[in-house]
Amino acid sequence: MIKFEEFVLKNGLKVIVHEDPATTMAVVNILYKVGSRDEEVKQTGFAHLFEHFMFEGSVNIPEFDTPLQNAGGENNAFTSNDITNYYNILPANNLETAFWLESDRMLSLAFEDESLSTQKNVVMEEFKEHYINQPYGDVWHKMCALAYKVHPYQWPVIGLNLQHIEQVQMQSAKDFFFKYYRPNNAVLVVGGNVKAQEVKVLAEKWFGEIPSGEKIVRNFPKEPAQNEERILEVKADVPVNALYKAYKMCARMDEDFHASDLLRDILSTGDSSRLYQQLVKEKKLFSSISAYSTETIDAGLLMIEGRLSKDVSMEVAEKAVEEVLAEMVNKKVSEEELTKVKNKIEAFVTFGEVNVLNRVMNLAYFDMLGNLNDVNKEIEKYAAVTSDKLQQAATKIFRKENSNTIRYFSNN
Repeated sequence: MIKFEEFVLKNGLKVIVHEDPATTMAVVNILYKVGSRDEEVKQTGFAHLFEHFMFEGSVNIPEFDTPLQNAGGENNAFTSNDITNYYNILPANNLETAFWLESDRMLSLAFEDESLSTQKNVVMEEFKEHYINQPYGDVWHKMCALAYKVHPYQWPVIGLNLQHIEQVQMQSAKDFFFKYYRPNNAVLVVGGNVKAQEVKVLAEKWFGEIPSGEKIVRNFPKEPAQNEERILEVKADVPVNALYKAYKMCARMDEDFHASDLLRDILSTGDSSRLYQQLVKEKKLFSSISAYSTETIDAGLLMIEGRLSKDVSMEVAEKAVEEVLAEMVNKKVSEEELTKVKNKIEAFVTFGEVNVLNRVMNLAYFDMLGNLNDVNKEIEKYAAVTSDKLQQAATKIFRKENSNTIRYFSNN
């Protein structure tokens, strides 16, 4: 059970406080409601670029990391399709340092040409290393384009191509910042050895005078229902053949989400999972195979990916995967197997809450999703999933006409 208090500043900044006197540390986390889905198709990669650019210095603070490190702290950030999240961990008695730093970069970045150029080069090198020069690195680009035809999930977080990042101009960067990195588009969560009243005073002091931004109205094109099987075959210089199958699934806040997520767990969590047991251990068709879901605000994907064993044909491997999925549709999961996977989920959620940073990030995430109180209902929602609901979810998801398949062949 994560306890919290919440309030909103006049400029629209949502503030959440989680007191934990058992630690000497504090976490200051800011979630901005901006991700790659907020970009234009001709100008992608902005949100991820800003994840880097936000560390380049703000209007009053020329360098972000050193003051935090001098206060005994550390920080990091990540970007997704839907959000950008920044967090700072530091001794609680130096809490105000994080407020000073985060508020100044929310007020305004320095917007220097040299800094922007530096971070553009950093991101382009990351693009080359992980998406162009890495074996199978282009899979996610190809799968996004295959699965989505109109929604901005059709490109990955890194962006569609290098040129979009290379061509970013300073005015476009300023426009993006002053639209999305505003108090009314952010959630500030402070947790650890802090007091709610102390946080209120600091929030008002450091964030209260930052101007609110314009209200953001999102009107993304609705992805039409997929009614045909989509297949893409690729040949490249990769070590072995690989198979990728993505099925459209519900959005993160849909009532079907927890059943769909349990499907993924049954298929792929641990050595006792069905995909591993049947296709790696028993039949030895794959050297490795896994499943995961994107868990996006709008309708997402349940992805299965595997590297084929030597001399196994793509046809045999793909048929075997589809047989495992068909079994989920045609036969109810036993109570024993369902209980086992629910216990794993409960242990995972409970263990995750041991860490203050995880608690703080979960508070920010669920507030962004629209229902902060749901942060304490995850175990309950997974527990409520029945074998009937699992079968219904499998029937809805694992349809041939709902599948997107990439057959990745090795030239070797």
